[in-house]
Amino acid sequence: MKGKPYLALVFSMIFWSFSFVWFKIANIDYDPVAIIFIRLCIAIVFLTGFLWITRRFTPVKKGDRKYFLLLALFEPFFYFLGESFGLTYVSSTVGSVIISTIPVFAVIFAWVIYRERLKPVNYAGVIISFIGVLIFITNSTGSITLNPNGLALMFLAVVSAVGYNMVLHKLAYDYDPVTIVNIQNIIGAILFLPLFIFLDLQDFISTGIIAKSFGSIVLLAIFASCGAFVLFAYSVRHVGIARANIFSNLIPVFTAIFAFLIVGDRLTVRNGVGMAVVIAGLFLSQAGKKGQAVVDTDFAGRSA
Repeated sequence: MKGKPYLALVFSMIFWSFSFVWFKIANIDYDPVAIIFIRLCIAIVFLTGFLWITRRFTPVKKGDRKYFLLLALFEPFFYFLGESFGLTYVSSTVGSVIISTIPVFAVIFAWVIYRERLKPVNYAGVIISFIGVLIFITNSTGSITLNPNGLALMFLAVVSAVGYNMVLHKLAYDYDPVTIVNIQNIIGAILFLPLFIFLDLQDFISTGIIAKSFGSIVLLAIFASCGAFVLFAYSVRHVGIARANIFSNLIPVFTAIFAFLIVGDRLTVRNGVGMAVVIAGLFLSQAGKKGQAVVDTDFAGRSA
Protein backbone atom coordinates (compact mmCIF):
# COMPACT_ATOMS: atom_id res chain seq x y z
CA MET A 1 0.00 0.00 0.00
CA LYS A 2 2.84 2.37 0.85
CA GLY A 3 4.09 2.78 -2.71
CA LYS A 4 0.77 2.46 -4.56
CA PRO A 5 -0.46 6.05 -4.00
CA TYR A 6 2.81 7.42 -5.38
CA LEU A 7 2.72 5.09 -8.38
CA ALA A 8 -0.87 6.21 -8.97
CA LEU A 9 0.24 9.85 -8.80
CA VAL A 10 3.02 9.31 -11.33
CA PHE A 11 0.61 7.68 -13.79
CA SER A 12 -2.01 10.39 -13.28
CA MET A 13 0.62 13.03 -14.11
CA ILE A 14 1.71 11.05 -17.18
CA PHE A 15 -1.89 10.96 -18.43
CA TRP A 16 -2.37 14.68 -17.76
CA SER A 17 0.93 15.42 -19.51
CA PHE A 18 -0.32 13.69 -22.63
CA SER A 19 -3.60 15.61 -22.37
CA PHE A 20 -1.92 18.87 -23.40
CA VAL A 21 -0.75 17.25 -26.64
CA TRP A 22 -4.04 15.46 -27.28
CA PHE A 23 -6.01 18.68 -26.79
CA LYS A 24 -3.82 20.54 -29.29
CA ILE A 25 -4.44 17.79 -31.86
CA ALA A 26 -8.20 17.75 -31.25
CA ASN A 27 -8.36 21.55 -31.36
CA ILE A 28 -7.22 21.51 -35.00
CA ASP A 29 -10.72 20.44 -36.08
CA TYR A 30 -12.96 20.93 -33.02
CA ASP A 31 -13.70 23.87 -30.74
CA PRO A 32 -12.87 23.72 -26.99
CA VAL A 33 -16.45 23.30 -25.68
CA ALA A 34 -17.13 20.46 -28.14
CA ILE A 35 -13.91 18.74 -27.07
CA ILE A 36 -14.81 19.06 -23.39
CA PHE A 37 -18.44 17.93 -23.73
CA ILE A 38 -17.70 14.90 -25.91
CA ARG A 39 -14.74 14.00 -23.69
CA LEU A 40 -16.99 14.02 -20.62
CA CYS A 41 -19.72 11.97 -22.31
CA ILE A 42 -17.25 9.27 -23.35
CA ALA A 43 -15.76 9.24 -19.84
CA ILE A 44 -19.22 8.83 -18.31
CA VAL A 45 -19.93 5.80 -20.52
CA PHE A 46 -16.68 4.14 -19.48
CA LEU A 47 -16.97 4.85 -15.75
CA THR A 48 -20.69 4.02 -15.54
CA GLY A 49 -20.02 0.76 -17.36
CA PHE A 50 -17.24 -0.06 -14.91
CA LEU A 51 -19.45 0.68 -11.90
CA TRP A 52 -22.29 -1.36 -13.37
CA ILE A 53 -20.08 -4.38 -14.12
CA THR A 54 -18.45 -4.30 -10.67
CA ARG A 55 -21.71 -3.39 -8.87
CA ARG A 56 -19.96 -0.56 -7.02
CA PHE A 57 -22.65 2.13 -7.28
CA THR A 58 -22.67 4.19 -4.10
CA PRO A 59 -25.63 6.43 -3.21
CA VAL A 60 -24.76 10.04 -2.46
CA LYS A 61 -25.69 11.25 0.99
CA LYS A 62 -28.13 14.15 0.96
CA GLY A 63 -25.72 16.38 2.86
CA ASP A 64 -22.95 15.73 0.33
CA ARG A 65 -24.92 16.73 -2.76
CA LYS A 66 -23.84 20.35 -2.48
CA TYR A 67 -20.20 19.26 -2.30
CA PHE A 68 -20.51 17.18 -5.47
CA LEU A 69 -22.09 20.16 -7.26
CA LEU A 70 -19.29 22.42 -6.07
CA LEU A 71 -16.73 19.78 -7.06
CA ALA A 72 -18.10 19.66 -10.61
CA LEU A 73 -18.25 23.47 -10.85
CA PHE A 74 -14.53 23.63 -10.07
CA GLU A 75 -13.64 20.60 -12.21
CA PRO A 76 -14.56 19.95 -14.90
CA PHE A 77 -16.55 23.16 -15.55
CA PHE A 78 -14.38 26.16 -14.63
CA TYR A 79 -11.11 24.24 -14.86
CA PHE A 80 -11.75 22.93 -18.38
CA LEU A 81 -13.01 26.32 -19.56
CA GLY A 82 -9.84 27.97 -18.31
CA GLU A 83 -7.43 25.29 -19.52
CA SER A 84 -9.05 24.57 -22.89
CA PHE A 85 -9.50 28.18 -23.96
CA GLY A 86 -6.16 29.10 -22.39
CA LEU A 87 -4.38 26.51 -24.55
CA THR A 88 -5.68 28.29 -27.65
CA TYR A 89 -3.47 31.25 -26.65
CA VAL A 90 -0.39 29.58 -25.17
CA SER A 91 1.78 26.58 -26.00
CA SER A 92 1.47 23.24 -24.29
CA THR A 93 4.72 23.86 -22.41
CA VAL A 94 3.66 27.29 -21.13
CA GLY A 95 0.25 25.92 -20.19
CA SER A 96 1.75 23.01 -18.30
CA VAL A 97 4.08 25.24 -16.28
CA ILE A 98 1.22 27.53 -15.23
CA ILE A 99 -0.70 24.43 -14.14
CA SER A 100 2.36 23.40 -12.15
CA THR A 101 1.79 26.35 -9.79
CA ILE A 102 -1.17 24.40 -8.37
CA PRO A 103 0.96 22.71 -5.65
CA VAL A 104 2.08 26.07 -4.25
CA PHE A 105 -1.49 27.26 -3.73
CA ALA A 106 -2.77 23.81 -2.73
CA VAL A 107 -0.21 23.57 0.08
CA ILE A 108 -1.24 26.99 1.41
CA PHE A 109 -4.99 26.31 1.29
CA ALA A 110 -4.60 22.77 2.66
CA TRP A 111 -2.98 24.28 5.73
CA VAL A 112 -5.43 27.21 6.08
CA ILE A 113 -8.63 25.18 5.59
CA TYR A 114 -7.77 21.68 6.83
CA ARG A 115 -4.65 22.34 8.90
CA GLU A 116 -2.85 19.73 6.80
CA ARG A 117 0.70 20.25 7.99
CA LEU A 118 3.97 19.33 6.34
CA LYS A 119 7.46 19.41 7.77
CA PRO A 120 9.82 22.32 6.91
CA VAL A 121 11.79 20.03 4.59
CA ASN A 122 8.56 19.30 2.69
CA TYR A 123 7.81 23.00 2.20
CA ALA A 124 11.39 23.45 1.00
CA GLY A 125 10.74 20.65 -1.49
CA VAL A 126 7.67 22.49 -2.84
CA ILE A 127 9.74 25.62 -3.46
CA ILE A 128 12.70 23.74 -4.95
CA SER A 129 10.47 21.71 -7.25
CA PHE A 130 8.76 24.84 -8.55
CA ILE A 131 12.16 26.51 -9.13
CA GLY A 132 13.07 23.44 -11.17
CA VAL A 133 9.98 23.96 -13.32
CA LEU A 134 10.97 27.59 -13.94
CA ILE A 135 14.49 26.53 -14.92
CA PHE A 136 13.02 23.90 -17.21
CA ILE A 137 10.73 26.17 -19.23
CA THR A 138 12.62 29.47 -19.36
CA ASN A 139 15.07 30.20 -22.14
CA SER A 140 18.76 31.08 -21.85
CA THR A 141 17.92 34.70 -20.96
CA GLY A 142 15.58 33.57 -18.18
CA SER A 143 12.42 34.80 -19.91
CA ILE A 144 9.29 33.22 -21.34
CA THR A 145 6.66 34.81 -23.57
CA LEU A 146 3.13 34.81 -22.14
CA ASN A 147 -0.10 35.90 -23.81
CA PRO A 148 -2.16 37.93 -21.27
CA ASN A 149 -5.45 36.24 -22.25
CA GLY A 150 -3.86 32.83 -22.10
CA LEU A 151 -2.27 33.64 -18.74
CA ALA A 152 -5.60 34.77 -17.24
CA LEU A 153 -7.46 31.71 -18.51
CA MET A 154 -4.80 29.28 -17.34
CA PHE A 155 -4.83 30.84 -13.89
CA LEU A 156 -8.61 30.39 -13.83
CA ALA A 157 -7.79 26.71 -14.24
CA VAL A 158 -5.26 26.91 -11.38
CA VAL A 159 -7.75 28.54 -9.00
CA SER A 160 -10.40 26.00 -10.00
CA ALA A 161 -8.00 23.12 -9.39
CA VAL A 162 -7.20 24.37 -5.90
CA GLY A 163 -10.91 24.70 -5.13
CA TYR A 164 -11.46 21.21 -6.50
CA ASN A 165 -8.80 19.83 -4.18
CA MET A 166 -10.35 21.45 -1.14
CA VAL A 167 -13.77 19.93 -1.90
CA LEU A 168 -12.29 16.57 -2.93
CA HIS A 169 -10.68 16.34 0.51
CA LYS A 170 -14.16 16.29 2.09
CA LEU A 171 -15.38 13.47 -0.16
CA ALA A 172 -12.32 11.28 -0.75
CA TYR A 173 -12.65 9.34 2.51
CA ASP A 174 -16.34 8.47 2.15
CA TYR A 175 -16.68 7.61 -1.54
CA ASP A 176 -14.91 5.37 -4.02
CA PRO A 177 -12.64 7.38 -6.41
CA VAL A 178 -14.47 6.03 -9.48
CA THR A 179 -17.81 7.12 -8.02
CA ILE A 180 -16.51 10.61 -7.27
CA VAL A 181 -15.10 11.11 -10.76
CA ASN A 182 -18.17 9.69 -12.49
CA ILE A 183 -20.55 11.97 -10.57
CA GLN A 184 -18.40 15.03 -11.20
CA ASN A 185 -18.30 14.19 -14.92
CA ILE A 186 -22.09 13.71 -15.10
CA ILE A 187 -22.76 17.07 -13.43
CA GLY A 188 -20.04 18.64 -15.58
CA ALA A 189 -21.61 17.31 -18.78
CA ILE A 190 -24.98 18.76 -17.73
CA LEU A 191 -23.33 22.14 -17.11
CA PHE A 192 -21.58 22.07 -20.49
CA LEU A 193 -24.61 20.86 -22.48
CA PRO A 194 -26.18 24.33 -23.04
CA LEU A 195 -22.80 25.76 -24.09
CA PHE A 196 -22.26 22.90 -26.51
CA ILE A 197 -25.74 23.25 -28.04
CA PHE A 198 -25.56 27.01 -28.54
CA LEU A 199 -21.86 27.44 -29.36
CA ASP A 200 -20.46 24.33 -31.01
CA LEU A 201 -23.18 21.86 -32.05
CA GLN A 202 -23.59 23.15 -35.62
CA ASP A 203 -19.85 23.33 -36.22
CA PHE A 204 -19.40 19.83 -34.82
CA ILE A 205 -22.12 18.43 -37.08
CA SER A 206 -20.69 20.16 -40.16
CA THR A 207 -17.15 18.99 -39.33
CA GLY A 208 -18.14 15.40 -38.72
CA ILE A 209 -15.84 12.69 -37.36
CA ILE A 210 -12.19 13.26 -38.24
CA ALA A 211 -10.22 10.24 -37.12
CA LYS A 212 -7.07 11.87 -35.73
CA SER A 213 -8.80 14.70 -33.88
CA PHE A 214 -11.73 12.62 -32.60
CA GLY A 215 -9.31 9.88 -31.59
CA SER A 216 -7.49 12.44 -29.44
CA ILE A 217 -10.79 13.27 -27.70
CA VAL A 218 -11.31 9.57 -26.96
CA LEU A 219 -7.80 9.39 -25.49
CA LEU A 220 -8.53 12.49 -23.40
CA ALA A 221 -11.69 10.85 -22.08
CA ILE A 222 -10.17 7.47 -21.20
CA PHE A 223 -6.79 8.49 -19.83
CA ALA A 224 -7.27 12.08 -18.59
CA SER A 225 -10.94 12.34 -17.61
CA CYS A 226 -11.13 8.75 -16.30
CA GLY A 227 -7.71 7.38 -15.44
CA ALA A 228 -5.91 10.48 -14.18
CA PHE A 229 -8.77 11.76 -12.02
CA VAL A 230 -9.50 8.36 -10.48
CA LEU A 231 -5.83 7.75 -9.67
CA PHE A 232 -5.49 11.25 -8.23
CA ALA A 233 -8.59 10.91 -6.03
CA TYR A 234 -7.26 7.59 -4.75
CA SER A 235 -3.89 9.17 -3.92
CA VAL A 236 -5.38 12.15 -2.07
CA ARG A 237 -7.08 9.70 0.29
CA HIS A 238 -3.70 8.19 1.22
CA VAL A 239 -1.13 11.00 1.06
CA GLY A 240 -3.18 14.20 1.50
CA ILE A 241 -3.82 17.23 -0.70
CA ALA A 242 -0.46 18.95 -0.30
CA ARG A 243 1.79 15.98 -1.08
CA ALA A 244 -0.39 14.77 -3.95
CA ASN A 245 -0.44 18.14 -5.68
CA ILE A 246 3.33 18.58 -5.60
CA PHE A 247 3.49 15.86 -8.25
CA SER A 248 1.90 18.35 -10.68
CA ASN A 249 5.41 19.71 -11.16
CA LEU A 250 6.18 16.55 -13.12
CA ILE A 251 3.69 17.51 -15.85
CA PRO A 252 5.95 19.86 -17.88
CA VAL A 253 8.84 17.42 -17.44
CA PHE A 254 6.82 14.48 -18.77
CA THR A 255 5.37 16.64 -21.55
CA ALA A 256 8.86 17.54 -22.79
CA ILE A 257 10.10 13.93 -22.55
CA PHE A 258 7.15 12.64 -24.56
CA ALA A 259 7.61 15.40 -27.13
CA PHE A 260 11.28 14.36 -27.43
CA LEU A 261 10.46 10.65 -27.82
CA ILE A 262 7.40 10.99 -30.06
CA VAL A 263 7.95 14.06 -32.24
CA GLY A 264 11.68 14.59 -31.83
CA ASP A 265 11.68 17.88 -29.91
CA ARG A 266 15.14 18.74 -28.63
CA LEU A 267 15.97 18.66 -24.92
CA THR A 268 18.66 21.08 -23.75
CA VAL A 269 21.11 20.94 -20.86
CA ARG A 270 18.92 23.56 -19.16
CA ASN A 271 15.95 21.17 -19.47
CA GLY A 272 18.00 18.41 -17.89
CA VAL A 273 19.00 20.63 -14.96
CA GLY A 274 15.39 21.66 -14.48
CA MET A 275 14.25 18.03 -14.44
CA ALA A 276 16.85 17.14 -11.84
CA VAL A 277 15.79 20.03 -9.59
CA VAL A 278 12.09 19.14 -9.96
CA ILE A 279 12.72 15.52 -8.98
CA ALA A 280 14.96 16.55 -6.06
CA GLY A 281 12.22 18.85 -4.81
CA LEU A 282 9.65 16.05 -5.09
CA PHE A 283 11.77 13.75 -2.94
CA LEU A 284 12.16 16.48 -0.31
CA SER A 285 8.41 17.22 -0.40
CA GLN A 286 7.65 13.60 0.52
CA ALA A 287 10.43 13.18 3.13
CA GLY A 288 9.57 12.11 6.66
CA LYS A 289 6.04 10.94 5.89
CA LYS A 290 4.71 8.34 8.31
CA GLY A 291 1.18 7.12 7.70
CA GLN A 292 -1.20 9.63 6.19
CA ALA A 293 -0.97 13.38 6.08
CA VAL A 294 -1.36 15.25 9.35
CA VAL A 295 -4.79 16.86 9.40
CA ASP A 296 -6.64 18.74 12.10
CA THR A 297 -9.91 16.77 12.25
CA ASP A 298 -11.77 19.74 13.73
CA PHE A 299 -11.36 21.42 10.34
CA ALA A 300 -11.44 18.36 8.10
CA GLY A 301 -14.55 16.84 9.58
CA ARG A 302 -12.92 13.37 9.35
CA SER A 303 -9.56 11.85 10.04
CA ALA A 304 -7.15 11.69 7.09
